Amino acid sequence: MQSSHSLDRLKTSFDDERLVAHAGLLLPATLAAHLGLRQLVDEHVDLGSAPGRANVGDKFLTLVMSALAGGDCIDDVNALRAGRTDQVLGCTLKAASTVGTYLRGFRWGHVRQLDAVSRQLLARAWAAGAGPGKEPFTIDIDSTICTTYGLQKEGALHYGYTGERGYHPLVAVAAKTGDVLMSRLRGGNANTARGAGHFVTETIGRVRGAGATGALTFRADSGFYTHAVVAVCRRMNARFSITMRLQPKPRSLIEAIPEENWTAISYWMEGGGAPRGAVYPRGLRSPPLAAAAVGRS
Repeated sequence: MQSSHSLDRLKTSFDDERLVAHAGLLLPATLAAHLGLRQLVDEHVDLGSAPGRANVGDKFLTLVMSALAGGDCIDDVNALRAGRTDQVLGCTLKAASTVGTYLRGFRWGHVRQLDAVSRQLLARAWAAGAGPGKEPFTIDIDSTICTTYGLQKEGALHYGYTGERGYHPLVAVAAKTGDVLMSRLRGGNANTARGAGHFVTETIGRVRGAGATGALTFRADSGFYTHAVVAVCRRMNARFSITMRLQPKPRSLIEAIPEENWTAISYWMEGGGAPRGAVYPRGLRSPPLAAAAVGRS
């Protein structure tokens, strides 16, 4: 007897009001509620007369939760509107069309408003116990490539040095936890070190303002081997460990340093950072060598 059941007649529905999509979002949603993220956005972000100016906190949280759930385009926010997911996210979930209108209202000044939000959010999180306090704090800075696919995106019209079309942002990350402390979007054709000095200045101001009172150390690769970065670290009393290309002249200068002038690096991380027993010369002050190893202000 032939069965009357076939796969093409099956239909999947999500219509039970007790069901929640992406229940794992409950944890970050609870954290966001305790830190007052939605209220911070409502307080600091003003889109003026733009069509998407209303309820900016709810729209912002909709985007955050969508990104945490794996969304990578505006339409993906609709996945959060299934079942009663909105009851556990601490905000009113917005439709993709509403979020798109909201995002199109942003200009450079509004991005700086979001900078103020993230600065205060970091301070609140660290005040609740997540920060380094008086402990030494190491920050890694680097640039990355964010690939884009549209052919008319401002700042990403041309291929960058990696041969990809996209943006080239700067990122500052807490070495021990991997938390992103600061980021700055740049065009895809930006040189690695473009704006790095100002970026380090902002990062130091941000972590100091959030409550990090211990010694700061910045680590970076040779792309940040510039006078601007070193000057900021010295001026703002931060140590630095910056790789440099070992060209003949600086190599000869380093090799001429007496053995007794070398001291073991004071920090080392299991699985990362400088190798055990790495050293740097005491008293380095000449510009070619100041960024060759760990420097002191």
